[in-house]
Amino acid sequence: MIQIKGLVKNYGMNHVLRGVDLHVRPGEFVTLVGSNGAGKTTLLRIVATLQQATAGQVTIGGWLLPQHASRVREHIGLVSHQALLYGDLTAAENLTFFARLYRLENQQERVATALKTVGLLARQRDAVSTFSRGMVQRLTIARATLHEPDVLLLDEPYTGLDQDAARLLDDLLRRESANGRTILMITHDLTHGLNLCDRVAILNRGKIVAEVDSAHTNPAEFLELYTEHTRRREKRRKRPVSGSGSSE
Repeated sequence: MIQIKGLVKNYGMNHVLRGVDLHVRPGEFVTLVGSNGAGKTTLLRIVATLQQATAGQVTIGGWLLPQHASRVREHIGLVSHQALLYGDLTAAENLTFFARLYRLENQQERVATALKTVGLLARQRDAVSTFSRGMVQRLTIARATLHEPDVLLLDEPYTGLDQDAARLLDDLLRRESANGRTILMITHDLTHGLNLCDRVAILNRGKIVAEVDSAHTNPAEFLELYTEHTRRREKRRKRPVSGSGSSE
């Protein structure tokens, strides 16, 4: 469903992505992890058609980006650092607006179901500007899943959620995965990400440095693998040049 080959993204002399290869099969749930600055959000934004790569190839469902970005957008749902909601509209009005954009049938029913799923049906007539950070995040998730997309792209979706809301999101993601949705999620919670997904990919300094099936590892083993790959490469980057007086 998602094929990324040799993906490169530069901002001037800053090389953010350095030849990323990542394939996500239809219906697969992949968690992407890495330290701050590894390039995770940049990678997700390119897949979401919000940025263009410097080099490499990205296809979603067989459509090549950026040439077929408009077609791809119909089939993806995005939860990013920006809610993409209107504060002066109510929760129901926001979702109705997006239902119209997607030309959905039975719009009122779809909106009510989405609000109920994220626990906001009782607040449907309240302006989003009055919502807490966690409530905004829940409504963002409702917006991203309203049109039942084939692909869900999630950048730190648990940000701002309390325990109850986090459990609600866990259930929603498991249900979406069971329904055959393809999911690519960024998270800093290694254990949580591992428990939810089929496969974890580690991104470090702009490259995929390891991939592991969640069924073939446990949290302790994965944490050791993550530490090994991220710290080892960081040490290599900091190694002094020859003749610097180092004993290495």
